[in-house]
Amino acid sequence: MKITPEFIDDLKFRNRIEEVISMYVTLKRAGSRLVGLCPFHSEKTPSFTVFTDTNSYHCFGCGAGGDVITFVMAAENLDYLGALEFLCNRVGMKMPDTDGEKSESGRRRRFYDMNREAARFFHASLSKPGAENAVDYLMNKRKLPKSAITRFGIGYAPDSFDALRSHMISLGYKDEELKEAFLCGKSKTGKYFDYFRGRIMFPIIDNFGNVIAFGGRAIGDKEPKYLNSSDTPVFKKSRNLYSLNFARTCCSEELILCEGYMDVIGVNLAGLSNAVATLGTALTTDQARIMAKYTKKVVIAYDSDGAGTAATKRAIPMLTDAGLEVRVLHMDGAKDPDEYVKKFGAEKFRALVAESEGKLEFLLGSVLKKYNVDIPDEKIKAAEELCIIAADIESNIEREVYVGKIASALGLDVANVRTDTERKRKYRKRDREADEKRKIVMSSLGVGDRVNRDYAKNVKAAHAEETVLGLMLLFPEYTEQVRSGKTELTEDDFVTEFNRRVFQRLIERGSEGGFGAFADEFSPEEISRMSSMLVARQELTDNSERVFEESVKSLKNAVADSREKTDGDIDSLMKLIERKKRQNK
Repeated sequence: MKITPEFIDDLKFRNRIEEVISMYVTLKRAGSRLVGLCPFHSEKTPSFTVFTDTNSYHCFGCGAGGDVITFVMAAENLDYLGALEFLCNRVGMKMPDTDGEKSESGRRRRFYDMNREAARFFHASLSKPGAENAVDYLMNKRKLPKSAITRFGIGYAPDSFDALRSHMISLGYKDEELKEAFLCGKSKTGKYFDYFRGRIMFPIIDNFGNVIAFGGRAIGDKEPKYLNSSDTPVFKKSRNLYSLNFARTCCSEELILCEGYMDVIGVNLAGLSNAVATLGTALTTDQARIMAKYTKKVVIAYDSDGAGTAATKRAIPMLTDAGLEVRVLHMDGAKDPDEYVKKFGAEKFRALVAESEGKLEFLLGSVLKKYNVDIPDEKIKAAEELCIIAADIESNIEREVYVGKIASALGLDVANVRTDTERKRKYRKRDREADEKRKIVMSSLGVGDRVNRDYAKNVKAAHAEETVLGLMLLFPEYTEQVRSGKTELTEDDFVTEFNRRVFQRLIERGSEGGFGAFADEFSPEEISRMSSMLVARQELTDNSERVFEESVKSLKNAVADSREKTDGDIDSLMKLIERKKRQNK
């Protein structure tokens, strides 16, 4: 059994889009549609819309859109096949045999297999000659029990030029794909070498148990201290968290956000398996939203040094915007969770987590540490900074409490602090609204369009293209009209490269299977653009045939005008060149 349009249709029929999305979003009826707060960006007013008649969704705020398959891909951070498996499991359907699928999904499975074999190699290398320093570091210096090493799949990359490469080649893998997976590098002379050498290895595992990447820690003072996999077809640093595969199933009401691998393991040794860590980068908005799918509260447990404090300040607004309650761990006498657990024990660490301070207390304390408030100028600076923080608090009650704390801490009149806070709030709101308007105008003009980079240069033609494609996506019969030749339209009638690709895909394979069927060829952003094309034409049901015919004519005319303009521009340029030549003689 292969993945067929019929299978996709059956899967989507059993997984009603409104039922699946309701697992993540609180939906309310608005006429024939369902609306809610978008799970993919922060918003106060619902702009996320589910269209049950077309089994699609679209966010009018961030532009995300697609069908139930692409939603699951985005919500659960899965590839196409992973989303199909998720939906199959939800309704008790059997997943088709996809071994013969030659697609992007098949390519991703190969990466999963590569990484799994590499993880096995690293873990086995830990017990072989040459790994004595690694074993000593893990078991004596970091005091990790064998059970933790096994649980997290920790391994060792031999200090060898091509130990892993030779092993992987023997299993049938090729140098170029090993390089693409960041398991190997390539020298200027063309020689391939192991990317990780002489390092403690931490496999990064997704929610389905697939090894998707690695982090390698140096032993001793070697630089860089940590070496991490870069982005690959199965791994995006900004959209993954270390140990989320364990943390999401521990039934805790909160997640503990750490800086590194060893901190996560240290927290686990304290009896708390709800710890996660970012992957060699600062916290991203995507990671914050991912955490928000599994919990309502996050305790930040970053290092207690200056860099950790700065990272905490950057993380707080991201987590807050994702709808999370944020608390901060204050660790006296230790630089990080791992050290605290080793020095003071698991029980004291768990008590510390329970007593973690609120984000506002943390922010108030961090600002007051910066200034000597006995000096008038410094007190003014502290008040300015604290009032800006207060101005960004949406809750009136929460903001009022914080205003009182500022006044008390600085010895100021509450009314004056409140007045200054509200003035800053007004100005910041005005600036945000102006920025949003600017973005809307720029977007409507196609400026900064990352999906269709040709849009701004060909606005008239691009708009006509999107009208035609939107109707072809909405009404499959129009796609069949073009495929059969009843409607004369070819790829040569398209000016913009992205829209031409969509048209080619529709002509080659049709629109069966919905947006999910595009997932192995197009990115989520590109699918969202297709969704917007469809959504914008949903009101044309009654006279769609006439509109389609007129849109095809408009497209051909727009293309002709565009090419005439281009030819004119070229003629003008050639005349200018000739004139310059004559002047230089």
